[in-house]
Amino acid sequence: MIKSSILWLHKWLGICSGIVVFILSITGCIYTFQDELKLWAYPEKYFIDTADVSSSPLPLSTLLSNAQASLEDGQKISRVDLYPAKDRTWVFRAMQTDENAFGHWNYFNYYKRIFINPYTGEVKQVENTKAEFFQLVLQLHLNLLLGKKYGHAVVSWSTALFVVILLTGIVLWWPKKWKGKNFRRSIWLDTKVKWKRLNHDLHNVLGFYSLFFALAFAVTGLAFAFPGFKKTYVATFNLFQQEKASKTPTQPTAVPLVYQQFQDNALYYSLKNYPQAEMLSIRVKKDTAQEMDIQIRRFEKRSGVFNWLYFDKKEASLKHTKSSDNLRFGDKLATLNYDIHTGNIGGIVPKIIAFMISLFCASLPITGYIIWLNKSKKKKRS
Repeated sequence: MIKSSILWLHKWLGICSGIVVFILSITGCIYTFQDELKLWAYPEKYFIDTADVSSSPLPLSTLLSNAQASLEDGQKISRVDLYPAKDRTWVFRAMQTDENAFGHWNYFNYYKRIFINPYTGEVKQVENTKAEFFQLVLQLHLNLLLGKKYGHAVVSWSTALFVVILLTGIVLWWPKKWKGKNFRRSIWLDTKVKWKRLNHDLHNVLGFYSLFFALAFAVTGLAFAFPGFKKTYVATFNLFQQEKASKTPTQPTAVPLVYQQFQDNALYYSLKNYPQAEMLSIRVKKDTAQEMDIQIRRFEKRSGVFNWLYFDKKEASLKHTKSSDNLRFGDKLATLNYDIHTGNIGGIVPKIIAFMISLFCASLPITGYIIWLNKSKKKKRS
């Protein structure tokens, strides 16, 4: 009786969310290697001739001015991604969204990325990012191209249902006996059986092998979908570890006054003191703002290993720093959420695993629907 109720729940939750789960899985599969694929697909955007490289890049204020001049009236740079590697462009981002709009093209009022040679100031390319392939894949994954207000809710609740489907699936998979033919079918495919049996076994076996990783992807997806859920699990895991002592200097650190503009000096300080950084990210604030924040990423493709530097413009000093090394366990999990979700947790192996598990997850709704259709036809004939 209990197992039949679980089967009923598993079946109908799968029917209701299967199409969305398939889309999320396929887009997640493609997006896994987006960092590598972008560099391969758009080398003219991301790379420069090292013959143009001077000893140091131009001041940030100069590059910001060049990037801003390449935009239309009313569009404004909001973020800069900097790459200390000598053969890379710097990326200046301009984006404005309408949170209540329906559809992808209405959600973005504009989204541009300007690729600049930081040593010459030349604008290499202005990209209409809302029409770029990998951005379309990302928005399909995040909100089904329906806009945030409408699509985000569908994706969020479908992800929650997928967690329940996975948990009920392991109950249904559980073998009655841990030996013999039934057990072998639970962990291995027999390709000699008829196609209906093969489809059923494929659903069970791939579901079993992908369970742990699929749950990790789904739970980290829930952290993006429901801020309250993320806040709760962060607070829960923080209970298992005492707060670490801060390594922030008790006195502000003076920033060398090399340039006239403070933002240029802050970036100069950051590049000089973190020479091993693979990427720096800056959220561009208003000219009247008294603070400037720079994120130092130790690895270009990982967002969860970082140092944040907080500068005070009025006092021309570094006021405060924050390192991912000093975070409590729950906070560290939160910062690693994106890396875990995308397989960027370290090296190529986790990415390959994420790619394969995403494919497995995409197959589950298909094989599940086929099982349901076959059983429905059998009931009609009887």
